[in-house]
Amino acid sequence: MLRQLLPKMLHCRNRFKTDNLSVTDWVSHPQICRAAELLAQQAVVAYPTESVWGLGCDPWSAPAVEKILQLKKRNVDKGLILIADCMERFEPFLAGLEEQHLRRFREPTAKPTTWLVPNNGSAPLWITGGRDTLALRVTQHPVAAALCKLVGGPLVSTSANPQGLPAAVSASEVASYFGATIDLKVPGSVGSSAKPSEIRYLISGDVVREG
Repeated sequence: MLRQLLPKMLHCRNRFKTDNLSVTDWVSHPQICRAAELLAQQAVVAYPTESVWGLGCDPWSAPAVEKILQLKKRNVDKGLILIADCMERFEPFLAGLEEQHLRRFREPTAKPTTWLVPNNGSAPLWITGGRDTLALRVTQHPVAAALCKLVGGPLVSTSANPQGLPAAVSASEVASYFGATIDLKVPGSVGSSAKPSEIRYLISGDVVREG
């Protein structure tokens, strides 16, 4: 189902902060392209985000999501964040929202922000955890954004760490946590954000976690 969003790629724009990672054409990088191929085959990959390393997969793949939950020892009812390189990737999940709320989602933020949007039933249960909201973020990290662009849709994004341990901030920490149990660890490094993304309710604007 990720491929159904592929025609929308032309409507997406590179609106993420590049920092010192902009020197690399990540969309054409062989390992990023390989990661995108594996993601289409229900793989789990590790990749850098704005502040920590994350584990990702196709959100429509129940086996891949189950593998991530097992690796992290995380309960499915906690739900998972989805990231994309542009708002258009989230179109099915945003259906039914009023224009003022779509405008809030669309506006650039000073810090990486994950929005809790009303669950309209478009996302699978293993992503929402049965909650009445769905967590979505347009990523500002060029490597993560390149992965989303290549697969043509959103990806699961959850911190690369077993539950209760600090999130990995380097590739070596990812390796120490998971070794060869993940299918691929892409190149790159985390962005300049000192904290994980801020989490806010889209409708009210209330902050759940400060970034």
